[in-house]
Amino acid sequence: MVRLSTPLLAALGLVADKVYGALDVNLDDPESIKAAAALVAEDLLTFYHGDEPGMVPGILPGPPPDGDYYWWQGGAMWGTLLDYRHHTGDKQFDDTISQALLFQVGPNEDFMPPNWTASMGNDDQAFWALSAMLATEIGYTDPPPDQAQWLSLAQAVFNEQTHEDRRVPSGNCEWGLRWQVYPSNNGYNYINTIANACYFNIGARLARYTDNSTYADLATKTWDLVEKLGYISDNWDVYDGAHLPDCTDINKAQFSYNAAMLLQGAAFLYDHTGGQQIWKDRIDNLLNRTLEIFFPGNIAFEPSCEPGNCNADMESFKGYTARWLGTTMQLAPHTREKIYPVLKASAQAAVKQCTGGDNGRFCGFHWSTGTFDGKVGAGQQMNVLGALISLLSPDVPAPLTNNTGGTSVGNVNAGSDEPLVPTFAPITGGDKAGAGILTALLVAGSLSAFAWMSLD
Repeated sequence: MVRLSTPLLAALGLVADKVYGALDVNLDDPESIKAAAALVAEDLLTFYHGDEPGMVPGILPGPPPDGDYYWWQGGAMWGTLLDYRHHTGDKQFDDTISQALLFQVGPNEDFMPPNWTASMGNDDQAFWALSAMLATEIGYTDPPPDQAQWLSLAQAVFNEQTHEDRRVPSGNCEWGLRWQVYPSNNGYNYINTIANACYFNIGARLARYTDNSTYADLATKTWDLVEKLGYISDNWDVYDGAHLPDCTDINKAQFSYNAAMLLQGAAFLYDHTGGQQIWKDRIDNLLNRTLEIFFPGNIAFEPSCEPGNCNADMESFKGYTARWLGTTMQLAPHTREKIYPVLKASAQAAVKQCTGGDNGRFCGFHWSTGTFDGKVGAGQQMNVLGALISLLSPDVPAPLTNNTGGTSVGNVNAGSDEPLVPTFAPITGGDKAGAGILTALLVAGSLSAFAWMSLD
């Protein structure tokens, strides 16, 4: 793959003998959007070196202090590029995407590679599963038969995260999914929204894809818990989480990906249930507040850290939010009238500041200023890529199911040699899904993912 520049050169703009135009796009023209998105995707992959000799496939440079990125952001990047492929038809990155995802599956085919288990968060593992689920839903090329399959990988993670070893056994927070996988990790007693929202989201999507009611029941149980704990407020604010023993010390920081993860999952269940009113109401209320909080003036903004305190994790949230709002438009079409104008205005602001780097089109993080902020990264490129492709979402095929063309094969024992999860409901609609749990091995670990948060 041809590399346009290094991140350092992009940040400093050191190649002064060439002048390029800024990223140029007509947001009323799908072909123009696709062309601009292709450039943003190409620039995104300048931050990835896993396909180079001696490097580790799948991951971005890190974790700190060895690089800016934690393991989970690699999984998030491949999800972004899968969505890019689905929205544009551009398959040039397929070999890189497949190699990256399959290299990180681990010996139990559950996205628990040994190099990362000691610092594994449930949300970290889930972001890789979300990319596998997306591959399932877009009909992405299936791996060779002797390797893990996309559907089975998503099932494995969901099954493992259903197990009691991952959850709070009793009390006010009972059944809450812990942030961290292992008791030795700082954050094990933090019950955060993103881990539970990821589980909810995967469950909702498995329910729709397989037509298996047990997935829907577990997803609904998770929404009810998050709501009961007050992580979703009466005003539809979505807070970050709280600690054991009783989950009452709520951290009221708000990040867009928490709300958007719940919103997208609700849209999957809305579609799966044939438009049940309860899911419509949840979508409409959460959407109204999400646009109000995270799109002031119709431009994406992270109020809990922007302008000056966002780390590399937080600098990637805008793109996920745009993409998941795009899916919401597909599955709950009544939301398009409200979402699309906001996404369009936000994308316009995003593109306007993509004037950085040696090629004159690298993107920064702050979109509301109208000018490039001088700070580049994989997150910044993912954000703008997500913003652009979200404008194409209403006109691309909705996520597949195994009855509408999905081909990925599930595994009844995904993630485990022992079927330890609750007995699944009778399988319908040709469901290839199953259930299985890997009993977690307790290993020493260290702080993962959001080192910014004060925990225990």
